Amino acid sequence: MRISRQRIIDAYLPDAVVALLVLAVLYAPLVIPRASQPGPFSPWAWVLMATSALPLVWRRRAPMLCIAVIFVSLVAYNVVHHVPNQPIAWGLLVAAYSIAWGGRRSQQVIVLVIMGCTALVMSKSLTTSMIGLLTTTCAYILGIMARRREIRLQALARRAGEMERERELDLARAATGERARIARDMHDILAHAVSLMVVQAEAGPVVVRTDPERAERAFDAIAGAGRDAMVQLRRMLGVLKDEGEEKPRAPQPTVAGVPDLVAQVGGTPGLNVELRTSGDPHPLTADAEVAAYRIVQEALTNTVKHAAATRATVRLDWTDAELRITVTDDGCGESGPPGYGLVGIRERAAACGGTAEAGPIEGGGHRVTAALRVGA
Repeated sequence: MRISRQRIIDAYLPDAVVALLVLAVLYAPLVIPRASQPGPFSPWAWVLMATSALPLVWRRRAPMLCIAVIFVSLVAYNVVHHVPNQPIAWGLLVAAYSIAWGGRRSQQVIVLVIMGCTALVMSKSLTTSMIGLLTTTCAYILGIMARRREIRLQALARRAGEMERERELDLARAATGERARIARDMHDILAHAVSLMVVQAEAGPVVVRTDPERAERAFDAIAGAGRDAMVQLRRMLGVLKDEGEEKPRAPQPTVAGVPDLVAQVGGTPGLNVELRTSGDPHPLTADAEVAAYRIVQEALTNTVKHAAATRATVRLDWTDAELRITVTDDGCGESGPPGYGLVGIRERAAACGGTAEAGPIEGGGHRVTAALRVGA
């Protein structure tokens, strides 16, 4: 009950204040008579002035009823004797402004008609008629201008809200893309390192007695793969940390690191990996450099984990338009269960404006191909 009462007060208080101010202006000639118009005045002057001001309390909720009551009051006021001359119909001005600001088109047309009729009815003289017509017209125009300004401000507010929502969506998409990139990188790093470590660890005990040097190389490869994975993970986690000061970051892997990657995987027992290049290397964008390395890394990881291959070939074919990467093996043609690997290869290539495909080779084996555009 208290809340509804407060709502009524908040809704009607501004309009009630406006009505009382207009009534005070209208009552001023009655309270302070002028020498040209001495009192006493007719009691109807007090009543009709009140009925031409107090309806403004409903100027926004019942605008047409409000202006109709004011119009009738002004007509009656004009025929009553012993009343002070009021060249300006203050209540009509406020009502006309209110309808021009918030009324419908039909209501605004009716207001224009009433304004013209009021100027004629109240015309005790030409001067009074012109003053009334000009003042009400100005009030109407000010209401129209205020309405257009309000519409413009609302449009700007909506646009600002839309831009803010778009900015939040852009940030969310960027965060989602960054999380996906980090997930791909971590998958590539861990899958590659763990696959090499598992294969070398399985081969080490087999040859530890018969070929100690080969076993030593296997354990060295395990340690090297672990150290390399730790370095890359530490670099990635360092980027993720929210640190206040800028610290130097190690560079991301690029195409220049592919030979070392091939040599590392080539140390796997029972797997011979060969690197072939053709054409003259051309500059790649930063993301394409990383993508090229990660694509080769993931393709070789699948070869080690799933293909049971004895030979793999990595080809880097450079042209003026693109770098074409081809990784083939002579394994069973399987790429393992669906996961981040092959999906990540396609996504990395697509993010650079390139393409990637993977699938078995007729006659046995598996092939991964990717084409990355050269240049910016």
